[in-house]
Amino acid sequence: MTRRTRPIPGRLHSPAAEVWGRRLAHVARVLGREELDLPARPSHAHLVEALERTIDVTDRAEVWLALAALSGVLPRDEEVVGTTRRGALDGAGALWRQVEAMSMPSTLAQEVTVLTEVTLADVNHTVATDLATGIQRVARLTVQRWLRDSDIVPVAWTVDFAALRTLTVAEHGRLLDDGDQPTRGPAGVVVPWRSRILVPELAAEHGRSHRLLALARWSGCSTGVIGFDCVPFTSAETTAEGFAAVFYGNLAAVRHFDRVAAISDAAAVEYEGWRRMLGAVGMTGPQIAAVPLPEEAPKPDDDALDDAARRFCIPGLPLVLVVGSHEPRKNHLAVLHAAEQAWRSGEQFSLTFVGGNSWASEAFAAELAELQSAGRPVESVSRLPDRLLWAAYRLARFTVFPSLNEGFGLPVAESLAAATPVLTSNYGSMAEIGAAGGTYLVDPRDDDAVAAAFGELLRDDELVRRLQDEALERPSRTWDTYASELWEFLTSPRTEENTE
Repeated sequence: MTRRTRPIPGRLHSPAAEVWGRRLAHVARVLGREELDLPARPSHAHLVEALERTIDVTDRAEVWLALAALSGVLPRDEEVVGTTRRGALDGAGALWRQVEAMSMPSTLAQEVTVLTEVTLADVNHTVATDLATGIQRVARLTVQRWLRDSDIVPVAWTVDFAALRTLTVAEHGRLLDDGDQPTRGPAGVVVPWRSRILVPELAAEHGRSHRLLALARWSGCSTGVIGFDCVPFTSAETTAEGFAAVFYGNLAAVRHFDRVAAISDAAAVEYEGWRRMLGAVGMTGPQIAAVPLPEEAPKPDDDALDDAARRFCIPGLPLVLVVGSHEPRKNHLAVLHAAEQAWRSGEQFSLTFVGGNSWASEAFAAELAELQSAGRPVESVSRLPDRLLWAAYRLARFTVFPSLNEGFGLPVAESLAAATPVLTSNYGSMAEIGAAGGTYLVDPRDDDAVAAAFGELLRDDELVRRLQDEALERPSRTWDTYASELWEFLTSPRTEENTE
C-alpha cells in the first residue's frame, strides 16, 4: 500500500500550532534537513506537510525524536512502535495525531531544547531529598565530582515523569551543597539526542523507567547506570510490598542500556546472572563491570568530635554505633537482641542507631521502646549532619552491620575508613569488603553468633586493637578515585567483551 498523508479535517490555526511550528523547525535543524519555510501562524495542514518532508515516519529513532521534541513528552516504547507502524500506512498524519495526543498544556508552555553530543546525569530523586545515606550519598558525591571535572548537565523529571528538565536553583544547590552555583544548560524541558545519559541513582518509578526504556532504544544516546544491587530480585521478601514489581520495570529499561557499573563484585555477579537470563528473549543486555565504592570518611575537626561526644557518649561507657535504615533486611532486631544479651551479662555500653527512611520497622520500634523503658542506654536518630556522623564513627568502639543482603554496605566501608572495627556479615559484599581486614565476620542469620561476637568485641580490648590496626592498613580508595573510574567505564565506547 502506498504511504500517504491523511490530513486532519476541520482543524485550522491554533496557538499550539505556533509552538509546534517552532519545535519542528528546531528538529529539522537537528537532523540537518532543509530549512522549513513555515508561516508565522501555521495551519495544521502546513505542519503535517512539513512533518512529511522532515521526518521518516518509518524510522523509529526519528519518530522518537519528533514525538519527544514536538509534544515535550518523552514517548513510551509502545507509542514509538505503534506510530511507526501506522505511519507505514498513513504517513505523517499518523505521526501528527500521536503528537497531538501526547501534547499537554504544561509542556506546550515550556521551552523544549534538543541536546546533542551532551552528557546528562539523571539525579531526580537525589535533588528531591535531603537524605544523605546509601544511594543518595553515592549519587550526590559522584555527580559533584563529575560537575567539577567534566562538562555535564544534571537533569530531573517533571512531576508526572513525562519529560526530562533542567534543575531549579534549589535543586542544584541541594546537589552541590552550595546554593550559589548556577545551573548549567538551557532552562526547561530537554530532549537528549545522540548524546549520553548517565543514571547514578535507582530510577524505579513506573513512568520514569518506561520512558528511559524508549530513550535507551531509540534516542541514539549512549547510556550507563550504577547497579546498586538486585535485592528486590534475589531477596524480594526483604523489600517493601510491591517494590519487586517496580524494580522489574527498572530492569526492563536497563536491559537496553549500554553499561552497568556494579558497586561491588557481589552486585556484579547478581547483575551478570540477570543478564544471562536475557538470552531467553534473544537479548545480550548491557556490559557489566564492578566499580567498587570508596572507603572514605572525612576526618572531623575537634569541634565536631566534641559535639558528637556530648550528643552520643555517656561518660565511662563505650559507644556502639549502627548506621543504616530500619528495614527487615538490615537485621536490626538481631542487634537489639545481641545488645540485650550483653547488658544482661553485665556489660556496660551505650547503643546508637543512625538511619531514617524506615519501613516495616514496627517490631524494631516496639523492641527499642521496651529497652528504653527498662532503662537501657539505647537510642535511634533518624537524621544526622555529616560532620557528626564522621565524628561518631571515630568515637565508637565498634560498629555493627549484620545485613542479610547488600549491594555494597557503605557503612562498613566508612567505619573502616575511620579505623573503627565492624561486626558484619560473612558473605556477599560485606565479606568482600572485610577481606582486607578490620572486620569481625559472622553469619547474620544466627542470632547467637551475632550476640557472641557483639559481647567479645565489648570485652576483648586486644581484639579491638588488632582490628583497628588492620583497618589502618587497608588500601585507601577515595570518592575522587571512584568518580573517575566510574566516569571512565560509563563513557567509554562499548566493546564486544561480555556481550555473548
